[in-house]
Amino acid sequence: MSDVTIFHNPHCGTSRTTLGLIRDAGIEPRIVEYLKTPPTRAELADLLKRAGLRPRDAIRAKESLYRDLKLDDPATTDDALLDAMAAHPILIERPLVVTAKGVRLCRPADLVKDLLDESGMK
Repeated sequence: MSDVTIFHNPHCGTSRTTLGLIRDAGIEPRIVEYLKTPPTRAELADLLKRAGLRPRDAIRAKESLYRDLKLDDPATTDDALLDAMAAHPILIERPLVVTAKGVRLCRPADLVKDLLDESGMK
């Protein structure tokens, strides 16, 4: 499998570990540094849908911006969360990995193994 994309933050240890696991499987993925090149709101919505996630499942609640924008309010809608994530990509949890097998938020990093070919990591 060579069609692998990782939405990556090089400052994140889990993201770096996931990238390493992909490369250890003999795959050089397409790397999207999403803080520099963020997905559009529509792309983000599609990624989350394909991963089976709601925006609250894929938002970085540890970011101070999350609290500053009052996104911790349980009444905040999925649309509002998605809008915030699109406007402030630092709020997107990482890493998201896309392969022919699907999309997954790879936290912990070992979750990437299920997205790679059986010939990959054993």
